[in-house]
This record gives sequence, structure tokens and C-alpha cells, in this order.
Amino acid sequence: MKQFKTLLLLLITCIVVSCGSPRKKNNSTTPETRHQFKKDADKTYFTILQLNDVYEIAPIQGGMYGGMARVETVHKQLLEEDKNTMLVLAGDFLSPSLLGTMKYNGERVRGKQMVEVMNAMNFDLVAFGNHEFDLSYSHLQDRLNESKFDWISANVLHNVDGKHSYFHKVVDGKKHPLKDAFIKEFKNPDGTLLKVGFISVCIPSNPKSYVYYGDMYKEIQRSYNEIKKQVDIVLGLTHAALTQDKEIAKLLPNVPLIMGGHEHTNSYTKVGEVTITKADANAKTAYIHRFEYDSKTKVVNFKSELKEITKSIPFDGNVKEVVDKWQVILEDKIQEVVSNPYEVIYKAIEPLDARESTIRTVQTNMGKLIAEAMSLAYNNEVDCALVNGGSVRIDDVLSGDVNAVDIFRVLPYGGEILKVKIKGGLLKEVLDFGVKSSGTGAYLQRFNANKVNGEWMLKNGKLQENQTYTVAFSNYLLRGLDIPMLSNKSEGVLSVYTPKKEEIAYDIRKAVVTLFRKTSR
Repeated sequence: MKQFKTLLLLLITCIVVSCGSPRKKNNSTTPETRHQFKKDADKTYFTILQLNDVYEIAPIQGGMYGGMARVETVHKQLLEEDKNTMLVLAGDFLSPSLLGTMKYNGERVRGKQMVEVMNAMNFDLVAFGNHEFDLSYSHLQDRLNESKFDWISANVLHNVDGKHSYFHKVVDGKKHPLKDAFIKEFKNPDGTLLKVGFISVCIPSNPKSYVYYGDMYKEIQRSYNEIKKQVDIVLGLTHAALTQDKEIAKLLPNVPLIMGGHEHTNSYTKVGEVTITKADANAKTAYIHRFEYDSKTKVVNFKSELKEITKSIPFDGNVKEVVDKWQVILEDKIQEVVSNPYEVIYKAIEPLDARESTIRTVQTNMGKLIAEAMSLAYNNEVDCALVNGGSVRIDDVLSGDVNAVDIFRVLPYGGEILKVKIKGGLLKEVLDFGVKSSGTGAYLQRFNANKVNGEWMLKNGKLQENQTYTVAFSNYLLRGLDIPMLSNKSEGVLSVYTPKKEEIAYDIRKAVVTLFRKTSR
């Protein structure tokens, strides 16, 4: 009986605390919450489906995850649930992608496939990501013109001879400047409009001559101050590092939700009353945010659900048709190098790290395997193998079943593996330059080249500056672009062997496929 009274007292206490808790203006649930709001006739409801960092339009990892046709199925289900539904993407979609490097009708695709698919999905809004500026200005302008959705960013502007202006679309021959903010209107039950504002900034990590990056924090603060009196709610749609999004959350404590990108792993972070959400790259997951707004009290509530995009979700027919068109183009190109693109060639028990942030900074398992494959292409009859981290474009990790298409995603530009006779003095300069270039595309991923106690050790011992070595180089490195002292005309380069089409070394991707097949036996 005493236990019963104690339990009863605890229950009453919990009820009193719950009922007496003050209402918060911005109240979000944990990402595991999957329940919808119980609809109140006096309140307005809307939903946002959030993606970020999507480079592949088709499913990945053997068809297990992702696929824009599956995302569209989720999108349509949400529209049936609530017509006040938006589809947004927090930057990085035009590049890098395997399809984007392919030629179609004589021109590089450069994100055209992504815009076509996103148009078919009726995207509402996107933020600029840093990888959008991988494209030349002319290619970016083409993609802007083709897109039917809106773009925003408060801190990226078009730079022409030191003069800055908003990027623009050309529609029916007329220029339409993009904006640094966006307003979406939803009808309240009483017929009035609920206005939701979106603000955005982009991390300045991809400098280009045609782009001016303003200060992220100053510009998003300015954008917020300009829009807040025009709308009922302000939300963030950013492409920045999580640490930067946290600083933005501190600057703008009245923004309930920042939908972010840049990182490729899902996260759910709280900074005060601000929630920051990021989904997994390549649509492995998507965030669903269901909002409830009380126009009388101005209270905003929302529930966030992290939705896995798996093979259990059927494809949307219309979007799948567009995806399939581009996949046929892709497969035709891959089959010129590998006969069976979807054959599983390797099982990555330990995830293979090909993220840009790591492969351009430190030695990774993916980088080492690529360099090892380059050595294998010449029957390991080379002293070491070197490839620039910037050749790796997937900006992701590979895990589980790996097929040839995955390797093409890692190394979309391909290229020959060159066998180079090089003087030890120049080789040492190259290796040292690679180390000093940490954080850039010139950082070298290596095989049989390691620094031990300040000395470079190669396959057969310590590097001697007066000796001649045979090195497998990615062909890009011999152009003198990433490593200025190294080109086919350098004094220390004694000879360069370029492989024939029938040799494994003719395409670096073929070499990696060969190594993976050999390793998996």
C-alpha cells in the first residue's frame, strides 16, 4: 500500500509539472519522433522535406539506399498528408558526380542531369553549396537558366571585374536576379496568410574568380534583419560546417530551425532553442519537419523525423523515367572501360574514406588503395605510386558491397597511370610539396612512400637524391598544375611511359577495379 501511495504521488507530480511547464516559442521534438500533430482548426500546418549534398540521382550501395525517384515517392506521400509541403535542398548537387563528368551530345553534363531530375520532382527551394562553384561560370549559368526552382544565399555574389551583383536566371530572354532570402506563403484557416521566410549562407571553401564570398555571419544577420518584419517565421537553409551553423544559431536565437548541409553524415543538434539538422549525403536519409503555427499566440512547434530512403520505398514512375534516361548514358560510358558495371568487386568491411576533408589532408585507406592499384598496374615494378587527393571526387565513404560504378564515382575523370623515370632530388621535392599541401587537392595519396624519422622511405629503402627511380603517377600530376615543379618537361623527369589502350594502366579506374577483384578473392 505504501508503494502504491508513493507511485500515485509521483504520477500526480509528473502531471502537475507537465501541465505547469511554460510554453516555448520554438519547440522541436527529437528526430526519432514520427507522430503527426493532432490537427487544430485554428492553427496552420506545413511540412518541409529536407535533403542536402546529393550528387547521385540513382540509388547507391548496390541499390540499397538513396535514389531521387524514391525521395519523390516520399514527397508525394507528404503532399497527400498536407498540401502545404515544401521540398528543399541545402546545397551541393551540381558537382561532384560521375554523370557530371560524362560527355553527352558532345558536351560535359556538368549537373544538367540533376537539374532535370529536380525539376521533375518540383523542388521548391535550394541553397548554394560550395560545390556548385566547381562549374565554370558558363556552365553554372546554364544550370541556373534550366532550373525551375528558387535559389538563395546571402553571402555569394557574382564577381565581374571587382563589381558584385546577384546571380540571375535567364527566362524567356529576360534576366531574373536571384535573392538572398525567400518567402513562402501558406493559408491560415481564417483565410489570412502565414508567411515563412528562408535565409541562407554558403561556406567560402571553393574560391573562384567569378564568385564573391561575403562574411557568412554578417550577411545572414543582415538577411535575417531585413526579412523578419515581413514574415511570421524565419528558417535557415544553409551550407556551412556544423561549427559555423552553431555560431549562426547563437547569432539568431529566434530562428527555430536551421536545415544545413556540407557534412555528409546525419546530425541533430540543439543550440539553445535552435535546432540544426543535416541528413546523410546522396539521399540515404531525408529530414521531414512537420510544423504547427498558432497565429494568435505566435507559438511555433515542429516535429523532425529522420527518414531512411531505402529499397523498401517504391520508385516514383515519372522521376524514375528521367533517372533511367541518364543511367543508360552513364552505363554506356562505363562499359567502355568495364564490361559489368554493377558486379560486386569488393566488400568494404571497414568504410573506405574518400571524403574531401580527409583525403586532401591525411593518408586514408581509400587513397592508399588507389595508389596501390597504380603500382599493381605495372606489376608492382615501381618504387612508389602517387596520386593527388583532388582526383578523388566522391566526397563520401564507401561501405559494404562495392561495384565498378562506385569506383567511377570515386574517380570520375579517370586518366592514364604514367610510368615515370625521375631523379631522386625532384622526387623528394614532389613528396615534400605534397605534405605541405595538406588541405588542398595537391596533397598526395601514396603507396610505398612514407616519411620515417624525417626521411622518405620507398619500396627498396631510403630515398637517395642522386639516384633514379621509377614512379607511377596519375597523369594529372604531370601537367604541372597541382605541383608546379613537376611536369613532363621538368629537368628531373627523364622519361614518361604512356600506356596503350589495352593495358590496365590506361585507366586508373580499371586498375582499382582490378585490385579490388584480386583482394576480394
